[in-house]
Amino acid sequence: MSRASFEELQRRLQEISDLGKTMSLLAWDQQVMMPRRGAAIRAEQLATVGRIAHEKFTSPEIGRLLDELRHFGEEHEYDSFEASLIRVVSRDWEKARRVPSDLRAEMSRSAALANPVWVDARKNNDFASFLPVLRKNLDLRKRYIDCFDVGDEPYDIVLDDFERDMKTAEVRQLFDYLKAHQAPLVKEVAARASDDGPATGEFPLGVQKQFELEVAHAFGFTEDAWRLDPTVHPFASGTGITDIRITTRYFLDNLDGLFAVMHEFGHGLYEHQIDPGLERSPLARGVSLGMHESQSRMWENLVGRSLPFWRHFFPRLQELFPTPLAGHDAERWYREVNTVEPSLIRVEADEATYNLHIILRFELEQAMLADEFPLEQLPEEWNRRVWDYLGIEVPTYALGNLISAQIWEKVVADLPGLYGEFEQGEFGSLRDWLREHLHRHGRKFTPAETLERVAGTSEIDPEPYVRYLREKLAGIYGIAATAA
Repeated sequence: MSRASFEELQRRLQEISDLGKTMSLLAWDQQVMMPRRGAAIRAEQLATVGRIAHEKFTSPEIGRLLDELRHFGEEHEYDSFEASLIRVVSRDWEKARRVPSDLRAEMSRSAALANPVWVDARKNNDFASFLPVLRKNLDLRKRYIDCFDVGDEPYDIVLDDFERDMKTAEVRQLFDYLKAHQAPLVKEVAARASDDGPATGEFPLGVQKQFELEVAHAFGFTEDAWRLDPTVHPFASGTGITDIRITTRYFLDNLDGLFAVMHEFGHGLYEHQIDPGLERSPLARGVSLGMHESQSRMWENLVGRSLPFWRHFFPRLQELFPTPLAGHDAERWYREVNTVEPSLIRVEADEATYNLHIILRFELEQAMLADEFPLEQLPEEWNRRVWDYLGIEVPTYALGNLISAQIWEKVVADLPGLYGEFEQGEFGSLRDWLREHLHRHGRKFTPAETLERVAGTSEIDPEPYVRYLREKLAGIYGIAATAA
């Protein structure tokens, strides 16, 4: 009977997974290919599919099957598919059933309707036009929080959706460490002007895409399971382990789109290397936003901004862009792509200032949920904090940075010849290591359990990242390799 009940649970979860992946496809299409006037009907479609998926998952039948299977799960090894599925789905079900289907549908609808408004507001620097949809989505998020018993802080409820079992106070402690150590580092290196002038000239978009695909193929991108498309705000998506979709955006005067490709490749590789046996189940995705971001930041920064990487790829880059890169060599280009220069845009932020963007957003989100200031004053609050953290006037990602450095220390200890492989354009050892130690597990374990299996500790530690960053910038800017 237990095996039959488990197979029935699997069947129901497969249908729900299919609905979730259908929503992902609709959302991908909205941001990549959909005509602008399709936004309203797309919002209704997403709301409908989201409501159906939510009602199916929170149904009494799912609850009954989970009750029947409690002992069945305990009879299996903790790492097994059976025990993991029952354990993870039980927790997901207990949380999801508290949320009314109409509220879940309205959250999907409002988010979809907000996207084109945000695109226009961003382009026109027009916060006033975005304010109504921001207020609507914030009110919906507050209604969502009201579905639960709030413990220490309201933000804990939404944080748990992305970082299971993590508390706001824990994140605040990590971010306080970063503010104390990383903000002074940013100001120290930003005060030292580079002797090298930046590459200037035009980088034709078609040639940019050609080079991006060459890098992506070296990393593991294949046309039969991946695709790359332009969008306004880069992201990674897909409908399954063998359907990975990454995006970027292009600029004629720089190669920022290349680093977006490497970033989104890291997200895509995580999903692509999940154990195929987990497909069409709630286990077949990354365990948390922080762990996911650790993979994107690893491929973008620890690989893609490393000197061995550019010793291999720079000659090809210079061949494709001879005019803007005249007078450059690999070492000069390496210094340029690691320049610390505070900016207003997170996805274009350098490695040293990126975390400070996330800390700023983390604090503003809590303040908005707590009604600490009228929403109309959000731009002023943003301006004030940008000055405090980044030193510039304004006319759950940072955790990934920290985790990436923890994992990287284990990677290079296990693969001592890794940088030599990068210089030869070889990345298979890194892919295989990540598949074996992290990617294949999907959501079988909690974020803390996953980190312990990968890095040997369940605690997120900010010290390895700050240490890595200071040592790297010491070689570029001539500052001390250790803090005074």
